[in-house]
Amino acid sequence: MTCWGPGWSNNLGSDLPLGMIIPGPCVKTQCSMCGTYPNSDTLCHGSGTICRSCQVELPIALPLSPSESPPSQNLQPSSRPGRPLNRLSLAFVIVGSVGVLVGACTVIYCLWAGVCGRFGKKMNDSAQVQQEVAEASNVDPSAQHPRSVTFKGQSSGSLNCDIVGSCPSKRIDKTEVFSLSELVAATSSFSPENKIGSGSFGEVYFGKLTDGRLVAIKRGKTNMRRKKVQEKESAFGSELAVLSRLNHKHLVGLVGFCQDEDERLLVYDYMSNGSLHDHLHNTEAIGATSKILSSWKSRIKVALDAARGIEYLHNYAVPPIIHRDIKSSNILLDSNWTARVSDFGLSLIGPETDQEYVSSKAVGTLGYIDPEYYVMNVLTTKSDVYGLGVVLLELLTGKRSVFRIEDELAPIGLVEYVGPRVLAGELTTLLDRRAEPPTTNEARAVELVAHTAVRCVNLERKERPNMAEVIADLERAYSLCEESHSIFTNPTFSFLRNE
Repeated sequence: MTCWGPGWSNNLGSDLPLGMIIPGPCVKTQCSMCGTYPNSDTLCHGSGTICRSCQVELPIALPLSPSESPPSQNLQPSSRPGRPLNRLSLAFVIVGSVGVLVGACTVIYCLWAGVCGRFGKKMNDSAQVQQEVAEASNVDPSAQHPRSVTFKGQSSGSLNCDIVGSCPSKRIDKTEVFSLSELVAATSSFSPENKIGSGSFGEVYFGKLTDGRLVAIKRGKTNMRRKKVQEKESAFGSELAVLSRLNHKHLVGLVGFCQDEDERLLVYDYMSNGSLHDHLHNTEAIGATSKILSSWKSRIKVALDAARGIEYLHNYAVPPIIHRDIKSSNILLDSNWTARVSDFGLSLIGPETDQEYVSSKAVGTLGYIDPEYYVMNVLTTKSDVYGLGVVLLELLTGKRSVFRIEDELAPIGLVEYVGPRVLAGELTTLLDRRAEPPTTNEARAVELVAHTAVRCVNLERKERPNMAEVIADLERAYSLCEESHSIFTNPTFSFLRNE
């Protein structure tokens, strides 16, 4: 043995001699066929011999060819051919087996605990909500049998929960549960005289509750084909899941709901001034005079209100919500002419603002649906921006999203008709003649809204503004209109009034 370090020199005299070490115990019995260890008599001082070990240990268990097999292998008794495992290999096998067993047990326990935990929590939450509803209506909670509905639309899949227990308890306290008889009485048995609108999944009726509140009641269609029934259930669940957790002055408020057999009804705040679509395209339903039609300031105010409601869905709802069906018929006006976004039956509780959502099927309304979403099934918040852009063009021109030009057989989309003309500087020939000729500042405001609308309906979503940018432009346009009260003439814009 050679030692080195401080105080040691490298001379040959530094080598320390070691005595011989006995390689095994001294025994007096005769050794087996492996023989005795050389010089064992001297090592045992004549009191016995040291037997040679028949097992050769290797530091790493490697497969050996027959020619490389150690000589002692053939001397090891075994019930099968081949080299036996050494102690190091056996240790690896034991440790690996224990690790696999522990890992499998951990995974099984986590799965069992997760499923049972969610199931227990769901049962507890459902029982608590049923108890609250029962106490409010003096009904025995054991008599409640809420049916399960799947709420579609989350970016990670779907939200499964009971209808009564679908929303957080803080919001459930504000969402009433109505009986079918209450809503039948409120609408005079859903009489045609009370019908104020319709959609793909049902009709909307005006109603008056027993406490005097005026409401709008959306009733899902009955006796539908199985596919339509599933779509109705999905729309009902989606709208209930979204509106029960939102509260904003530019979104239609949900009062409550009713679920009875195959009946699905949603109860909303009543919007006494109807929809923007009726004001622009259905004057028979609204009447000869409309505050929205006569004033550019009022039109821009409606657009600004709707944009603020959509921005709330995109940027302030947690998680964000994509409406997917922004159009003029889904923008309603309350008694104060405040615009509110409605109809969340196609909405998705989706990804963050800058993320994409790949849907299995593009849905929306012809003339308003985002072309990139329609073709590629890739949905983002910019799809709602596109729909709002079409609504802005409707407000400016008074034309429908898809319309016919005189002497033309095929209809044309509003975007394809207006976009190129706005960029060519022909805005004055496109404006709705039912509005008063714009003053100087109003003309600047209208031009700003037109260019914002054209940006919103860009075919490529990356070229469209987000809702915050749209609101900034509309706020500037509205401020220009407010500053124009003292201006009565405008030499730049002159219009021929329709007689």
